[in-house]
Amino acid sequence: MADAPADRSHIRTEQANSASSGLHALSVSACVDLINKEDSTIAEAVAMAQPNICALIESAKPGFAGSGRLIYLGAGTSGRLGVLDASEAPPTFHVDPGKVVGIIAGGDRSLRVSSESKEDHADGALDELKKLNLTNEDTVIGIAAGGTTPYVLGAFAIAKQQAPGITTAMLTCTPIRRPPACDHLIVVDTGPEVLTGSTRMKAGTATKMVLNTISTTLMIQAGRVYDNLMVDLKPTNEKLRDRAARVIAELTGLSRDESLALLERAGDRVKVAVVMHRKALTRAAAEQVLAEAGDNLAVVLDVHDQDTTG
Repeated sequence: MADAPADRSHIRTEQANSASSGLHALSVSACVDLINKEDSTIAEAVAMAQPNICALIESAKPGFAGSGRLIYLGAGTSGRLGVLDASEAPPTFHVDPGKVVGIIAGGDRSLRVSSESKEDHADGALDELKKLNLTNEDTVIGIAAGGTTPYVLGAFAIAKQQAPGITTAMLTCTPIRRPPACDHLIVVDTGPEVLTGSTRMKAGTATKMVLNTISTTLMIQAGRVYDNLMVDLKPTNEKLRDRAARVIAELTGLSRDESLALLERAGDRVKVAVVMHRKALTRAAAEQVLAEAGDNLAVVLDVHDQDTTG
C-alpha cells in the first residue's frame, strides 16, 4: 500500500468556500455572478502584497539592468503562468529570449499535457537550473499557489548552491513561513476557490497579475519603456507594425505613412526611428547614440532636450 499523502486541508487554497456551497445547483447567471464576485477580491489581495512585491523588484533591479535574468519556476498552472510571462517578454520589450526564462516541471510538454506528478521531487529543477549557469545577478522566482510544492521549494537551495548571491523569491497564494534559501516571500492571500482547490481560478489570476507587475516594472526600470509607450516592441506582424507606427508618430509628430517609412529605414526598431528623427541622424549614428546611452531612450531624449533648450 502506498504511503498516505500529506494532509493539506489546512491550506487556504485547498479549503471549501462557504460562498459557493451548493455550486452544482446554481443557474448559469448565478454561477457567473458568484465567480465574478469572488474575482473582485483579487486586486485587493494583490494590493496587500505590494510592499513585498516592491522589495523583490528592488532586489532584482540591479542585476536585471545588467546581464542578470528573471527566472520563473513552477509546476502545473503556476509553471504555465511563468512560461507565459517569459514568452511574452521578447516581442513586448525586444529582449533576448533568455532574459526572462520560464521553467515548468516536466518540461515544455507539460504546457499542454498535465504532468503534475513531476512536482513532487525536491531536486526536480536541478538539471534545468544547471543548464542556465546561474550567476549572482539572476533572480529565481518559485511559484506555488498552495506553497507546498517540493519542486519549487527545493529549487531555492539548488539556486543558492550554484550562485550564493542570487536573489530568490517565492510567490504563493496562501500564508506560509518563508522557505529556507528563499530571500523574499510574496503572499497574495486569495482565499478558498469557488471550485474547491482549483487554483487556476483566483490564485491563477492573482499570480498572473503579480508576474505582470514584476516583469513590466523591471523592464521600465531598465529603460525599455518611454512614457507609457512600448518603444522596444518587435513589429513582427501587422498589428505590431501598426502599434510601432503609432508610437513613432506620438514621439515625433510624423504622420502614419511617414512613421511607417521611418520604421522601415530604422530596421524596424522604434527607438532608432525616434532618435533618427529627433536628432536628425542616420540609422547607424542613431544606433550608436542609443548604445552609448545603454539603449535607454529617455537618456537620449533628455540630452536632446537640454541641447535644444539650454
